[in-house]
Amino acid sequence: MRRCLSIALAALALAAPAMAKEETAPAASAASRDLAFGAYQRGDYKAAMAEAKKRVEANPKDAAALTLIGRLYLEGAGVKRDMKQAMDWFRRGGDAGNGEGAYLYGVALLEGIDIPKDRARARAYLEKAGALDHAAALHLLGEMALENGGRDPDFGAAIAFFKRASAAGSADADYAIGVLYKTGKGVAKDDREAANWFKRAADAEFPPGMVEYAIMQFNGVGVDRDRTTAVELLRKAAMKGNAVAQNRLAHLYAEGLGVEVDLAKAKQWRDLAKEQGLNDPSLDYLSNASRPQQPAGPKPPAAPQPPAPPKSPTAPAPPK
Repeated sequence: MRRCLSIALAALALAAPAMAKEETAPAASAASRDLAFGAYQRGDYKAAMAEAKKRVEANPKDAAALTLIGRLYLEGAGVKRDMKQAMDWFRRGGDAGNGEGAYLYGVALLEGIDIPKDRARARAYLEKAGALDHAAALHLLGEMALENGGRDPDFGAAIAFFKRASAAGSADADYAIGVLYKTGKGVAKDDREAANWFKRAADAEFPPGMVEYAIMQFNGVGVDRDRTTAVELLRKAAMKGNAVAQNRLAHLYAEGLGVEVDLAKAKQWRDLAKEQGLNDPSLDYLSNASRPQQPAGPKPPAAPQPPAPPKSPTAPAPPK
């Protein structure tokens, strides 16, 4: 649950532009001709606020406009950033039937972001968003079922939420289901089923899913072995900044597994993982690995050597 919450909190605390695009996309596409959303998409935030407020004046329950105003306050786009204002607009948007507004307000209640923590109300708003097929809300509800207030995990509820989230397009949920099948928690352990779910997450370019599927593919567990493709998938996840993928590549290059031994590359990937806090003492020896010298261009022709003196004739062997 911690990782899922950290993603949601980033949207609130940092106004994550990528998430803003993802969360507003359904509403924006449905109202592509609307002046408020059109202005928001163009980056004309003052106009977006003015048009959204016009819509709310005309219809106080305009869920999309209410949530857009909350987003503008959250991001400080065209107005001074104001988290309390943002939360109030998200609450109003959620109450009017907007999934994103209900989700963001639910997260704020769950973590006490500028409003008092209230787990019961948080769940109610997340369920409101989930009823609208909000993928992130459904996934978070699944994580909450696993945490279950410190009691034994409610695996049945968790899996049900994860599958609904997966149907709504959550690669995070695909990964979560894969973990349950891999570990045999709440379901019978099934490597092939785990690989299927990890592949779904990997196909959506979700780095943790890419790593898990690559490892299973590299070892031929639950899926046919294909080390070449597995290494490329790990490299792709590593390039996205996944520390586990970077660490795995460091081991592969250091040990020559699926690739040629290259201690310089091993050290490079190890260092990138280490910068993110993944410290692996078993790779400390790479600090002493010297980088291979780079070629300095074509070598000059060798100087001509003087001819060797003629050899003395070999004495005939004595007769036997």
